[in-house]
Amino acid sequence: MRERNLAIFPLPCYGRIPNFLGSDKAATKVSQLEEWKKARVIVANPDFAQQKVREIALKEGKTLIMASPRLRYGYIKIDPQKIKGKETLASTIKGAFRYGEKVAELSRPDLIITGCVAVTPNGYRLGKGRAYGDREIRMVKSEFGEIPVITTVNDVQIIDSVPIEEHDEKVDIIVTPTRVIRVK
Repeated sequence: MRERNLAIFPLPCYGRIPNFLGSDKAATKVSQLEEWKKARVIVANPDFAQQKVREIALKEGKTLIMASPRLRYGYIKIDPQKIKGKETLASTIKGAFRYGEKVAELSRPDLIITGCVAVTPNGYRLGKGRAYGDREIRMVKSEFGEIPVITTVNDVQIIDSVPIEEHDEKVDIIVTPTRVIRVK
């Protein structure tokens, strides 16, 4: 991604879920999905690549539950009614801590948004290596059952294979700036 000038702030992208050129377009595509339109509560990862998805959720009046970085402080719930006009800041890590509230129990979400370093067309994702994304997904699904998982990535992050481990969680929908892939 660096060599192709597709990685954008924050840099360097190594050791994190990379933010990518077109992440805003991918976020807009997510907001056009039927699953999104029906959703009232969204659980999302805190990575910068998914910030625009979180912002759109808040602007559309959806409750946002954001994992804190490394799940150190659990989850933060952001009520869109309490942050009118501050959605952009509230969708960042700093803003979530400022405007959100830490929650001990999650509300039942309608969608899970996660980031990836890479993903295969059949939904296997590669995270940054500490299984935080897998834990976030597994925690929500273990409590509430099957919930669609969406990732936003640049097209070059879709690759043929990734190492698969027993604890790995798959995604159901892959959204790039140019396409939507529904995993079978």
